[in-house]
Formats: sequence, structure tokens, C-alpha cells
Amino acid sequence: MAINPQYEEIGKGFVTQYYALFDDSNQRPSLVNLYNAELSFMTFEGQQIQGAAKILEKLQSLTFQNITRVLTAVDSQPMFDGGVLINVLGRLKCDDDPPHAYSQTFVLKPLGGTFFCAHDIFRLNIHNSA
Repeated sequence: MAINPQYEEIGKGFVTQYYALFDDSNQRPSLVNLYNAELSFMTFEGQQIQGAAKILEKLQSLTFQNITRVLTAVDSQPMFDGGVLINVLGRLKCDDDPPHAYSQTFVLKPLGGTFFCAHDIFRLNIHNSA
């Protein structure tokens, strides 16, 4: 398989769709459709998770009700297997918490005529300065 020349559009489109679903608590359960039942991995604040069902379980365990998000940058790179590497830098605010910078990295892998999220790494950018 070769490099997908539309990697930028794929990356930006995926990020737009992902956060539209994630940021709406009623739509969040449908994120499970972006992951593979067995082949997807997530690292959420250091916690390792594998498989769509376990990833959904983690996402549904998040207790905030309202989230606002500002994207600073969405950078995408093509992969030699036709996949897309996406790095997101942004700021989010949940409920009454103060805003926090965050980074999230996705790896999309081709499957038929579409993609699934094979890797998802999320981390708040909080530095322990004590």
C-alpha cells in the first residue's frame, strides 16, 4: 500500500468528527464505531486500554457534563501503509474546572474503503512544578 495523498484532509475530517461526537455527551457512545473491536489501543492519562468495548467503557466513565474546546493545531502525516498519523494540540474546559492544555495523537489505519482509529493517546498538559 502507498502513502495516501489526502492525509491532511483525512486528518482534519477525522478530528472534526471525533470531537463533535466526544463533546456531545449524548453522541459520545457512537465513538465506539471509530475503533476496532480488537485492534484499537488507547492510552488515556497513562491508562492503557485495548479494544472498542473497553475504550467505550472508559469514555463513558468520564464524569463531566459540559466541555468546550479550542484547537490550536492539527498536524497530520501520511504513513507508508496508507494510514494517517494525527497530532492535536488544544485547550479544553470541563464543567467548572479551569481550562487545560492537552495533546492527543491518533493513528488511523485503512480498512476496506474507510479507516479505523488504531491508536489514541490523550494527555492533559499539566506540569508538576512543585
